[in-house]
Amino acid sequence: MSLAAYWRENRGILLFFALVLVFRSSFADWNDVPSGSMRPTIIEGDRLLVNKMAYDIRVPFTTISLLKISDPQRGDVALFDSEVSGKLLVKRVVGLPGDVIAMRNNRLTINGQPLGYSADGADVIEHLPDAAHHVRWLRRQSAYGSFSEVEVPAGHYLMLGDNRDNSADSRAIGFVPRIEFVGRSRAIAFSLDYENFFLPRRERFFRPLDAI
Repeated sequence: MSLAAYWRENRGILLFFALVLVFRSSFADWNDVPSGSMRPTIIEGDRLLVNKMAYDIRVPFTTISLLKISDPQRGDVALFDSEVSGKLLVKRVVGLPGDVIAMRNNRLTINGQPLGYSADGADVIEHLPDAAHHVRWLRRQSAYGSFSEVEVPAGHYLMLGDNRDNSADSRAIGFVPRIEFVGRSRAIAFSLDYENFFLPRRERFFRPLDAI
C-alpha cells in the first residue's frame, strides 16, 4: 500500500492521535511518579493530573512560550524538565526570585522569618506564608537537612521535595530556571500499588494534594 493510500484510509485515526499528543504536550496530561521524593503528599504509583497551561501556553513539543499565564507560586507542586538532572521532576516551590532562604535541621527560614511546624502523626506540617503541607524527615540530624542563607536569583526558583531526607531537589541540582517549568498539579488522577500486583488504590483516586 502506498503512503498516500494509507493516509486516505487512516487519516481519521491518525489525526485523532496527533490531536491527543498535542493536547498532552501543551494543555493537560497525567504523569507517573516513580520515586518517593514527595512523600507523604505523593507516593510511588500515583498518576498526577498536570495543568500544562498553569504558567504558559507553549508551542507543542517545545519550551517556547506563546503566552505567559502566571509565575509559579510558593507552595505549588510543580513539574519541571531539569536540564541538570536530565529528568522530568516534580517538587514543591519553596523559594521565589529574590527570597533569602536557609535551612537548619530541616526547618526553613524565609526572608528572616522562621516557618512554623506542627506534628501530625509520623509526619510534620510545614506552614509556608500562604500554604501548609505535610513534610517528612528522619528524627535525627542530617547534614542534608541544613544549608546556609542563599538568595534565589532572578528568574529562578528554589524547589524542595516533601520527603526532605530523600529528594534530589535544589539542594542537589541548584535553582530551577523559570523556562524549565512544565506545569502544576493539584490532584492525583489515580494510583496503582506497585507492591501489590499494581492493584488500584481507590482511596487515592482524584485525591487533592495537600489535603490536610
